[in-house]
Amino acid sequence: MNELMLHCGARPLTLNELSYITTPEATSSWRPVSHYAAANKVVAEARRRGYRIADEQWGVNAVGTKMFGVIRCFPDGHPEYSRAIGVRNSHDKSLALGIVAGARIIVCDNLCFGGEVKLARKHTANIDAEWFISYSFDVLQTSGFAQLEQGIDRLKNTPLSVDQARIMIVASAEAGAIPGCDILPVLREFIAPRHAAFAAPNRWSLYNAFTELAKKYSPARADRCYRKLGEQFGLA
Repeated sequence: MNELMLHCGARPLTLNELSYITTPEATSSWRPVSHYAAANKVVAEARRRGYRIADEQWGVNAVGTKMFGVIRCFPDGHPEYSRAIGVRNSHDKSLALGIVAGARIIVCDNLCFGGEVKLARKHTANIDAEWFISYSFDVLQTSGFAQLEQGIDRLKNTPLSVDQARIMIVASAEAGAIPGCDILPVLREFIAPRHAAFAAPNRWSLYNAFTELAKKYSPARADRCYRKLGEQFGLA
């Protein structure tokens, strides 16, 4: 699940449509950042660094004071997973300008905002949104995605028997990553995955068995699942 979830009254918009939303006047202690400027800078910075954007999604709440977005990029030679980058912003002092990234992220208008890497900057008088976004990509490029993709390679190179998978799935349920009723569905997905890319019996395939089932969860439940799985599989 690397998608924008709008089910609490928010509406989808294009990147260009974000430019029509008025940004409030700054005060002596608070400087709001234009939704369009924040979103456009994330897209521009991703392209500047050679990320091939596969798709992008943007949305705002009913009154336009909160913005949410997700862009998805596939690393060269790795069609089986994507680099996902989420962004959110506010004009009502409710949210800091934030960026979240990972192989599995969640950005929702109910304010769930999760992934393996998360950075935020409050809208103080001296906020420099352009610097913050550029810095965030530095973090993602030098440590965030690099460590994450090393972790994924490690999972792919760790074979897993069905019995070992059973133990890990039960442990995940005990940790609260999944409800007990999903123990057998996750095991079945591991044994007979619906996607050929996860046919090899290893820890990466088991991780994706979990995330395949998590697609049916509510945003809050999925966020908890991803966080717990990140800890269990060493991707946090």
